[in-house]
Amino acid sequence: MGGLRAWFHLRRLMATPRSHPSPQHQSLLPSPHLSPYLPKNGSPLSSLLRFFSSNPAISGVYESGFVGGHQVYSHGSAVESGEEEDVVRYVPVKAYFLCTSINLKSMQTENACNVIPPTSRSSNYVALRYSDFPPEITDIGVKESGHCYRYVVVFQYGSAVLFNIADHEAEQYLDLIRKHAFGLLPEMRKDDYAVVEKPLLDTWMQGGLDYIVLKSLDIDGIRIIGSVLGQSIALDHYIRQVDDMVEEFTDINRVMEKTGTFTMKRKKLFQLVGKANSSLADVIIKLGLFDRSEIAWKNANYAQILEYLREEYELTQRFGNLDFKLKFVEHNIHFLQEVLQNRRSDLLEWGVIILLTIENIISMYEIIKDSNIVPS
Repeated sequence: MGGLRAWFHLRRLMATPRSHPSPQHQSLLPSPHLSPYLPKNGSPLSSLLRFFSSNPAISGVYESGFVGGHQVYSHGSAVESGEEEDVVRYVPVKAYFLCTSINLKSMQTENACNVIPPTSRSSNYVALRYSDFPPEITDIGVKESGHCYRYVVVFQYGSAVLFNIADHEAEQYLDLIRKHAFGLLPEMRKDDYAVVEKPLLDTWMQGGLDYIVLKSLDIDGIRIIGSVLGQSIALDHYIRQVDDMVEEFTDINRVMEKTGTFTMKRKKLFQLVGKANSSLADVIIKLGLFDRSEIAWKNANYAQILEYLREEYELTQRFGNLDFKLKFVEHNIHFLQEVLQNRRSDLLEWGVIILLTIENIISMYEIIKDSNIVPS
């Protein structure tokens, strides 16, 4: 079955060498199980034939939907009959939060051949494209298909979103990012998602549980999806930080309830102040939760994807909860600062009292000493 599919596909390529591929073949979503590079020996035509025949075709009739890591044909005889295939392609998406900052300039310089030129003025991310397309096929004039691409979207604030990269392959791409990372986290955070491309979908997009179905997907769509997933996984990190601060202040309040005092040092309090302020600044400024997306502004389809994903990941609600917790932390910080300031004022007052007491004692001693002197 696989050889027959390869033969019909080869005939179409040779019959129309200059024609543009169909929209479903222009898709940037990959077919994750492409064969490795072709052997160097042999003619280009035989290499091409071996390449297509080495990729097993899916026979039989499949129900509408998707299978993880595979491309599914709704009608197995579509190639032979020449009819348009209802192809559903599935691509895994993985979001990571590795560090607190990534040097995008040095990363662009090192991976210049893989950098995708930006389409907006946003400078807080870089999109990279990697291809496993066999060079023997491009040598004989066949254009590269988007099905063999893998994408990595890296954000300056420490997130990275990987498209069409399996779990066992993700580490090598993360190592490329770590070379330019600062403030690596002891525990990397991860979130899984999926994108399904269905060219014959009636609407532009359709949501699902941990996946989204799109009629078609290009690099701007990848940027939009990557931006939301990157913000979400980074927001998880800052929420966890704030939760730790809330728990610490809760323990302090419980001790104060029992003993009527607390033992926190002034230095520790200042560290918590800095941590709370930096967390809020990073979420608002670095993550850009409330920044306008130029891609979504120009195209209503991408705006629909953006709004759906922001609602799906509850970015606004989660930021509201984070802001509420930070206000709780801020209230406790102000209270403890006042207590420490009162302690310091009390200490200074006692110091003044002790000095005045000493001065009075010395004065009385001198008066008594002078009164006991008898004139000769």
